[in-house]
Amino acid sequence: MYDLLLINDFEGLKTLFHAFYASIPYEGDTNNDIANFEGYYASVFYSYFAALGLNITVEDSSSHGRVDMAVHFNDNIYLFAEGAAMAQLQEKGYADKYRGLNQPIHLIGVEFSKDTRNITAFEVAGA
Repeated sequence: MYDLLLINDFEGLKTLFHAFYASIPYEGDTNNDIANFEGYYASVFYSYFAALGLNITVEDSSSHGRVDMAVHFNDNIYLFAEGAAMAQLQEKGYADKYRGLNQPIHLIGVEFSKDTRNITAFEVAGA
């Protein structure tokens, strides 16, 4: 993931996360309902970034609301949201908080499915 972020290879990130979620054994979900909660997928997603020691802010608040996760890396800002993600990122103006840094800002919307136990959408836009 580190190398993909260095070159902003978002298609590569999508593929990486899809493969990562596909590698999680289903047996862990069979005797409980954890896979029915969006927070489970978000926690796994966050953990992958945190394992690299990146500068991460979860539930990053601004005057517009709260974005799910902000990552500062290699003089870039990555803002992540789940659910109806891209529309939320754009409509709420979450990037406004970071415009004064004069760094590229990437909006990334991620959607998870409890049925497929994987990512079903991964959209990227500049801010």
